[in-house]
Amino acid sequence: MSSGELAGATIVFDLDGTLVDTAPDLVRALNETMDLEGLPRVKIETVRQMVGQGAKVLIERSSKLHGITFSPARIDELTEEFVRFYAADIARHSKPFPGVVEAMDALAGLGAKFAVCTNKRTGLSEQLLKTLKLADRFSAIVGADAVAERKPHPEHYRETVRRAGGTVRRSLMVGDSVADVAAARGAAAPVIVVSFGYSDVGAELLGADVLLHRFSDLAPACRRLLAARP
Repeated sequence: MSSGELAGATIVFDLDGTLVDTAPDLVRALNETMDLEGLPRVKIETVRQMVGQGAKVLIERSSKLHGITFSPARIDELTEEFVRFYAADIARHSKPFPGVVEAMDALAGLGAKFAVCTNKRTGLSEQLLKTLKLADRFSAIVGADAVAERKPHPEHYRETVRRAGGTVRRSLMVGDSVADVAAARGAAAPVIVVSFGYSDVGAELLGADVLLHRFSDLAPACRRLLAARP
């Protein structure tokens, strides 16, 4: 049993744009998928604003940039092609954001445990984190396919905390999008938003309890927010 100021606390992280800068590999797989339809390639800056709701939504949003709407059956086919392209070289260019490992070490030293709550598929999330040698740090990795209702629904957050062996009362969310904030708020949990993530809305406008500019500030922010919990 862990001991320390944050013993029993569960820090729940979003994955893409929060823990790991995955945009270079997401845009690679997306453009390989767009090539199948002869559509123009999408710039990485655009993809950074569209990530967060899963591969299918990313493809739908990207095709609509060019006035194209695919049938549901074709979207499903293209989604599977995207997953195949992505999984084949999942971390060619993806890296943890600067300071992630050090911040997790600091929080673990205080007794906290970790979980991932992501709208990425669970298998892809596990593959990415294993490739980056981060998977063993998490008590639970819960993708959108592992729950009945995904983010922004709060049940995704609650189920992630439950699978990690924690309690919502002693947990908080670290994310980068409106879906992360909504899921945490719906579960009555504090939320930290990183300023460097993937969002089509300015991070300062998402309504987080803390706006995080660097991971070196994460442990103090977690200590402050969890100390204020009843």
